[in-house]
Amino acid sequence: MPRIAVIEKEKCINGKGCSFICGNVCPVNRSGKECITLGQDNKPVINEELCIGCGICPKRCPAGCISIINLPSELEQPIHRYGKNGFSLYNLPIPIFGKVVGILGRNGIGKSTALKILAGQIMPNFGGEKEASYDELIDFFKGSEAQLFFEKVNKGEIKISFKPQQVDLIAKTQKGKVRDLLKKVDEKNKLDEIAKELEIDKILDNNVENVSGGELQRIAIAACVLRDANLYIFDEPSSYLDIKQRIRVSKFIRGLANESTAVVVVEHDLIILDYMTDLIHIMYGKEGCYGVVSGVKATKAGINVYLEGYLKQENIRFRDKAISFPPKPPVIERVGEELVSWKGIEKDLDSFVLKAREGSVFKKEIIGVLGENGIGKTTFVKILAGILKADKGELNKKIKVSYKPQYIVAESDALVREILKDSVEKYITELIKPLEISKLLDKQLNQLSGGELQRVAIAACLSRDADLYLLDEPSAYLDVEQRLAVSKIIRELMENWGKTALVVDHDLLFVDHLSQKLMVFEGEPAKAGNALGPFSMEEGMNLFLKDLELSMRRDKESNRPRINKPGSQMDRKQKEEGKLYYI
Repeated sequence: MPRIAVIEKEKCINGKGCSFICGNVCPVNRSGKECITLGQDNKPVINEELCIGCGICPKRCPAGCISIINLPSELEQPIHRYGKNGFSLYNLPIPIFGKVVGILGRNGIGKSTALKILAGQIMPNFGGEKEASYDELIDFFKGSEAQLFFEKVNKGEIKISFKPQQVDLIAKTQKGKVRDLLKKVDEKNKLDEIAKELEIDKILDNNVENVSGGELQRIAIAACVLRDANLYIFDEPSSYLDIKQRIRVSKFIRGLANESTAVVVVEHDLIILDYMTDLIHIMYGKEGCYGVVSGVKATKAGINVYLEGYLKQENIRFRDKAISFPPKPPVIERVGEELVSWKGIEKDLDSFVLKAREGSVFKKEIIGVLGENGIGKTTFVKILAGILKADKGELNKKIKVSYKPQYIVAESDALVREILKDSVEKYITELIKPLEISKLLDKQLNQLSGGELQRVAIAACLSRDADLYLLDEPSAYLDVEQRLAVSKIIRELMENWGKTALVVDHDLLFVDHLSQKLMVFEGEPAKAGNALGPFSMEEGMNLFLKDLELSMRRDKESNRPRINKPGSQMDRKQKEEGKLYYI
């Protein structure tokens, strides 16, 4: 059985609170052989050939930076490895012409690495120190679809355009007008046409540094597609986008695939991944240690396999429990104690006006909030939180509120342990363990990734003593499993504590999995917004989906919500009956 030893060197504290404990406790070292030694950087190096897999060093390591992993026998040769005792990637997703191929998996298991190899930004090394040539890649994949792919790349028959994950870097590295930036890459002479399709035509004369995250995402997608290529690769194209924009971008990306063009996408929004792709690869492994790309599967079947957590063909169980969805939306008939009510609220913010007619929030409710960007959702939440004051109307609120803002800035060098003092003392089981924060406790806030920072902010919000918890876009930067874990945590805590949560988000599956009621915001972005509800889930979703001109159904196997293909028999039937949300 192949075995890998992974050391996360940035975590290692040898010489600073650790006296080479891993080497001192290693039974192979104690027998006189050199299994664990110190490298030139004063960090441990593990000889995987001598390692017996006893598991002592990971348990005794005070920083938790060592992982010893026994792999399935078929995973003997990695495609790429980041140095000795570094992260290993096994297998690759392969583009298919005429299809949109999706990649589904957790953060930190090599999805972006796989995309960069396909895009030619990283040349794989097969676990060694030397980069492989295309001839070696072709030989390695002999007899597979990958062989044909790399042969075509080597001959120049496949031209690749890649949209990276971190679109926020565009504003930091590029200056000038959006139009000028896109003109530089417009190899098809279709700038105006594609800008209109992606609804960025009105911001072409804006400076890049002044556009929003959602606009940056669509600019990055436009820049990718304007290149004359026949393989387009998109890393998380729905980030920063509201649900309307996600649907529009999904249709746009689907439309790129034809007999002479292939598309590959990494996406964490399951409903959008389902809507956008024809086939998917599942990726599994251990965060920061290794990742494995499964064989290709039809999208519907592949997502259901992912939710089940078991790959039958590979005989691999990569999650202890299946992720399940209730067969029907929740129905709340009882009315508990009223916590907050509002009537005739108005708030004028320069050129934008928010109106909230009338509504109430009751004890032990979880209310999802849906609507486009720039339509007043965050403004409304800030009014409930007491950060903003309404210009008109009545707000009856005599309760404690805990608020997690939409944008989280981590300029502090404080340790996570200090920020989450209450959580660590009171809510290890409820928050720290399920949010996987234990390994972050001794990190500084300004060292955290977007997803890590999000989980810390969620824990901080939920650990405060309050009657109403307000969470603005808690799914941002989280992978599929983290999103569903957060939804489960919020639901269980509100029920167990008898508390109430109001949650703004753009991931429909996340909102569906979490909510008992729904608020819907309508209007014209950046000009006027109307807050409607709270409604029952069925009434609220019908109202929201009508505006999107979509209908949804439950998957028969997993009960997960799915968008009906526009114009399909089910879509027509549900629209005729006025039941756009599954029942």
